[in-house]
Amino acid sequence: MAGRLYIETLDTARLLDDVLIDSPIVASPNLSPRHWLSMLRLEQGRVHLGRAFWGMTPSWLKVLDHAPHCARAESLDERRMFREAFAARRCLIPVSGVYIWKQLPRQKQPFLVTRIDRAPFMLAGLWCRYMTDLKTAFDSMALITVDVDAPLTPLTDRFPAVIDADQATRWLSSDTPLSQARALLTPAPPALLGAFPVERLVNDPANQHWHCARPTGHMMTATRGAIQATGH
Repeated sequence: MAGRLYIETLDTARLLDDVLIDSPIVASPNLSPRHWLSMLRLEQGRVHLGRAFWGMTPSWLKVLDHAPHCARAESLDERRMFREAFAARRCLIPVSGVYIWKQLPRQKQPFLVTRIDRAPFMLAGLWCRYMTDLKTAFDSMALITVDVDAPLTPLTDRFPAVIDADQATRWLSSDTPLSQARALLTPAPPALLGAFPVERLVNDPANQHWHCARPTGHMMTATRGAIQATGH
């Protein structure tokens, strides 16, 4: 799953060319759902960087706590909010890493998943817009998760779909046939991502210290076997 994000201050030029900045990147060492984050979406043929609430909030949703922060790729057609957004409102979330938790005999050990080269990357998402009155609106979103491949298999069974920069416009465009958009929702290439154990203080979303992401062990990659969690 994806319950927490690690987002450094990013230069959008490292992700995509020709992005219109409506709002600067939201940086956070430990960003949890029900908070604002940065979102890339297509508007009139241009990619815009704006902000969205992490938790899909269509206008008919009555309880904010019920706003889903993730959607399974396999079941996008089963819920109206996901089905409509998948057809017309796909987005990308720029991140530096994603926290996941491995279940150990007595506790869970947090890991940070990053690109092996530590470059930023983009996660597939869906968004919707909610009008609070005739002049005011806000956007909200949910990440799309898929099954995992190595090196994440020992750690979790779900992870957000990663969209390559070369496929970003194709993913964002509502003109892209749904069959082609769905084909992009696959596990990240094994050589792209790695994971390393981090401090357990990240378990508390109130901890907003950058050393939440401090490694406490070696990085696990597709070419290195499982490692022993050495978090404090």
